Amino acid sequence: MTRVAIIGAGLMGEDHAHIVAQDLPGARLQVVCDMDAARAKSVADATDAGDISSDPHAVIARADVDAVIVASPDFTHAPLSKACIAAGKPVLCEKPLSQSSVECLEVIEAEKNIGKQHVMLGFMRRFDQSYIEMRQALTSGVLGRPLMMHNFHRNVETPAADFTGAMAITNSAPHEFDVVRHVLGTEFTSVTAHQPRRSDDRVAPVVMVLETADGQLVTIEINNNAAYGYDVRAELVGEAGSIAMNNVAYTRTDMKLASGTRYDADWRGRYHEAYVRQNRDFLRFVETGNFPEIASDCWDGYCAAIVAEAGAKALATGQKQPITMIPKPDFYAAKTGVAA
Repeated sequence: MTRVAIIGAGLMGEDHAHIVAQDLPGARLQVVCDMDAARAKSVADATDAGDISSDPHAVIARADVDAVIVASPDFTHAPLSKACIAAGKPVLCEKPLSQSSVECLEVIEAEKNIGKQHVMLGFMRRFDQSYIEMRQALTSGVLGRPLMMHNFHRNVETPAADFTGAMAITNSAPHEFDVVRHVLGTEFTSVTAHQPRRSDDRVAPVVMVLETADGQLVTIEINNNAAYGYDVRAELVGEAGSIAMNNVAYTRTDMKLASGTRYDADWRGRYHEAYVRQNRDFLRFVETGNFPEIASDCWDGYCAAIVAEAGAKALATGQKQPITMIPKPDFYAAKTGVAA
């Protein structure tokens, strides 16, 4: 039985705790860690966890913890990932690895120095069936050469009053940056970013146009104040056809001369199955030492941070920005894993 600790008992941490407790029969939720002891106890009680703590570094060092899920605030992700690497324990770290590409490189160096991968990054959209089928359509050749990919990501409203267009790029868009790289199998080379003008003081949508090393164009819309619901869609256009994501709706209501479907309020229902698939792959990684084929790693975290930095600069300057990455380390060319 793999003993798992969860660091961070907020929305994502609580969801991870329920997945470990209910959907991973080979795992045991050993510890729930949060600075808010009452919050940690509430989540632990609901998931039959063995213990609670408020000290993440002590939790990582515990002999009765085999693996760690990091769902604490973004600024803690890189330091806690490095602590897990130093302790020799595999970690599933929620995105982003860091919003700083320099800090991402520090985690990469820590992993390279150990000589084995320990960090699986929580870009869960790679496990969503829609993107899986898009990638299959591309790799099978039925679409022909890929030309464009259109993406939009809409939320009901911004999570905070001080949310900015730059934060839409650094906080929301990394999911798109990662899954587009994954589906197309290439890297971005440049980005432009634009915002329309709203009639109020809410942050307006951000629209980015990115070019890839293989000559494709990618559009990404991030609209954090869409008002009507949580809505993520994508379309991959090739020379021989296209494949588009459908909105997930299990029912339709017909009444009063109208027909309608509902949108979710946030991402958790839409991507629940993707999270379960991701966490199952993480458990297999812990048990076998084989890094999952489609999962994101520290290199992917670095790439997302580099693209976000360039996108934020493009928005601030109004000018196209190059996206320049270091050469991909050989260490990540063939995924390796921690010893089982």
